Amino acid sequence: MPLFVAGGAMIASMPAAAQLAPVAPAPQPVAGTVLDVSAEGAVTRVPDIAIVRAGVVSQAATAAAAAEDNAGRMAAVVAALRRAGIAARDIQTAQLSLEPRYQYGENQPPVITGYQASNSVQIRFRHIARAGTVVDTLVREGANQIDGPTLTLDAPETALDEARTDAIRVARARAELYARAAGLRVARIVAIAESGSGLPPMPVPEMRMMARSEAASADTPIVPGEQRLTVTVQVRFELQ
Repeated sequence: MPLFVAGGAMIASMPAAAQLAPVAPAPQPVAGTVLDVSAEGAVTRVPDIAIVRAGVVSQAATAAAAAEDNAGRMAAVVAALRRAGIAARDIQTAQLSLEPRYQYGENQPPVITGYQASNSVQIRFRHIARAGTVVDTLVREGANQIDGPTLTLDAPETALDEARTDAIRVARARAELYARAAGLRVARIVAIAESGSGLPPMPVPEMRMMARSEAASADTPIVPGEQRLTVTVQVRFELQ
């Protein structure tokens, strides 16, 4: 009895975390044939977000003049975005630079001929249909550098979950096919691993200078189209 009580006291004084530490279950042995299947599930969605970079490039004889001109014109661009109803959270500075411009001569050191200042913001358009009109407005306000658009989904997880379900369906159907061909049956799934999921890789848009006439009346069209979201899974089956 004294030994039992002492032992009980010792156990009671152990930290709760030590008493409740989970024990990983031992992997169950596979008695039948093992089949590893890689499968992809896919869904399509219409993008609901357009991401565009708009900026201003200014050149002047001095760094101060280039920076001042750039700041004034960029302020007009940002103000135009606010007037268009773009929320502050959807406007983010993407790039800011001030650098000299050089003239190069044969066997001569480079000579500074002026300075170039550039500033651009990344804009998230939550109404794709309005993006082209707003971009045209920015050009009229002084933006002379446009990059994009990149079309994507704001909340892709629900669509990706559908793709995951589709991937498991494809994997099971493929396992059933192999099992029938081998004269076996699918007994159970032993393991599942996800090896890749997400939106398609975002393209790297080319920078282009926009020079539109003040009298231009047609809006720049931005068409969302469709995007294909995929999930790839690795599934291990036991065949018997």
